Amino acid sequence: MIWHEALHRLQGAAEPHVLASLVGTAGSTPREPGAKMVITADAVHDTLGGGSFEFQVIDAARQALAHGQPGTRLEAFPLGARSGQCCGGYVHVLLEVFPGAAMTVALFGAGHVGQELVRLMAPLPWRVLWHDSRRSAFPDWAADRPRLACHTAPRAEAAVAALPAGCHALVMTHDHAEDRALVDALLTRGDCASIGLIGSASKWASFRRRLSDAGHTADALERVRCPIGVPGAHGKLPYEIAVAVVAELLTLKPREARRDERGVDPGTLRAAFAPPPSAQPTPATASGDPT
Repeated sequence: MIWHEALHRLQGAAEPHVLASLVGTAGSTPREPGAKMVITADAVHDTLGGGSFEFQVIDAARQALAHGQPGTRLEAFPLGARSGQCCGGYVHVLLEVFPGAAMTVALFGAGHVGQELVRLMAPLPWRVLWHDSRRSAFPDWAADRPRLACHTAPRAEAAVAALPAGCHALVMTHDHAEDRALVDALLTRGDCASIGLIGSASKWASFRRRLSDAGHTADALERVRCPIGVPGAHGKLPYEIAVAVVAELLTLKPREARRDERGVDPGTLRAAFAPPPSAQPTPATASGDPT
């Protein structure tokens, strides 16, 4: 697959990937500046010229993906010394790391509120895993939506077991018993970033009593938000509830650490693009002294 086709697909699906661009060359090199390739954890699209140099680019990209942090880095490859290639040139490769979705939301329930939620989340860079125990619950428009996957699992334990760690779970099925079973399974699993349950305070009081009897600690039960939605929001229409829930999820989204300098380290850029020593003026010439 050509790099730009792969980039378009991976960006739309919010799958982790790295765009590698050859930005500078010196001497004999396998490709010209502007050549690009896209790298994922298990695939490579297009080429920067092959050989040991390309394998090193792929390895550097996958190490960056493993850290899961977005950003850019500039890698220098002396093809003779570092890559062992006989062409002996020198290249700089810019690696742009896209770690995938900013958040993963596991939504249980394809009712009226669930459908409005999915519509609201569609433009956001979030991955949505939509679950319902009823095979006919999902609307036709949910098919082939980017970053949306629909799943049918009759048993709560099976649905919860398939979730990735660190997701934000929202429980709003058509059945209170199913809701309680899902919260039970989510608490037992214990690695969700957050758990939200639709309903009233009285519903949660009933659930809390039964979940406590099932062995869940008070600290664990404090992790469940019920009712859900940003505090102070009012309205009972499905769209109104969905807006309040998405706003609440935005408050739960991890905040990136603030940095004064972003992207490639300025020192790296200065070293990469500084003129060679032969082009630097001598102290005498720089001061205007002809001697």
